[in-house]
Amino acid sequence: MFRRLRANGPAVLVPAAWAVVIGAHVGLVATRTLLVAHVVMTVLLVAFAALSYGEMREGLLSVWWLVVAAGVPVTTAGLLGLVVPVLGRVFLPLTVGGWMLLPGAALVETGREMADDGPRSVYLAAGGLCLGGALVYFGGLFGAGGQRALVAGLVLVGVGQTAGIIDAVVRY
Repeated sequence: MFRRLRANGPAVLVPAAWAVVIGAHVGLVATRTLLVAHVVMTVLLVAFAALSYGEMREGLLSVWWLVVAAGVPVTTAGLLGLVVPVLGRVFLPLTVGGWMLLPGAALVETGREMADDGPRSVYLAAGGLCLGGALVYFGGLFGAGGQRALVAGLVLVGVGQTAGIIDAVVRY
């Protein structure tokens, strides 16, 4: 059962995480809820990295293991940003950006490494949505489009990552 949860869980957790992030940006999710989510995510990432290392040492899976492993300090930075508000001004955008760019780059790499067929285009498009969403988000963060740009960027990333993980879960 635990093996199946590790294999299929990300297809639920990825879109749920982006829904929570969007909810936080529009004022529907409280800081305390985000704090709890960051603690849970950090524990899950550490457990997943530790338990999956043996299965994810080679090929494209090694790229994804690196995303999970690099996600631990990225998520921890967000946790610190929530606990220490003065750090939050820097750490929270870095956390959001990290979770946009790490999987975005891995999706592009996955697409690049795949045979020239249908799945390749899914991963390249998903990675493009993530990277484009990051540009839109940070444009909004620094004044171009404001709140709408922030949410639009988050939606693009959420759609891209969800498409990539659902394809991976269904296909493999």
